Amino acid sequence: MTATLLAGCLALATGCAAAPSPEQQRVAATTPGRPPVVSEPVTTAPTKKPQVVKPRGDAINVRKVRWTKAKPVDKGRKVQLTWWSGVEPCTVLDRVKVKETAKKVTVTLYEGTAPKAKNTACIMMAVEKTTTVKLKKPLGERRLADGAKK
Repeated sequence: MTATLLAGCLALATGCAAAPSPEQQRVAATTPGRPPVVSEPVTTAPTKKPQVVKPRGDAINVRKVRWTKAKPVDKGRKVQLTWWSGVEPCTVLDRVKVKETAKKVTVTLYEGTAPKAKNTACIMMAVEKTTTVKLKKPLGERRLADGAKK
């Protein structure tokens, strides 16, 4: 009985991978405007601009977050940071720490959860966010570093 059951399972498994019948092929070939099936994921660049956020200062479970881009703006007096994050209120920018020396500017982003999201179900979706921080002195020739990379 086990051999019969195994043979039946194999027949079912191979039946799913069988080639389309002549009738299925004829319908597919004669149906106009039917797009081909794509089996590879489509990868496109994001069309939306990053969401502009400001530090809140009240997040819980705060942690360092790495930024993906840093661009000097306003004649180097500010730095615009961009990074990937989660949706609010589940993931919010708590604070930005800036440490300036003569040769380097280290910028560290800190994210956490908004207090009101304590018992909220959070969806797992990536959101590109941006914030701008003011420097004490223009960036000039100093190197930008991510404080979360340590």
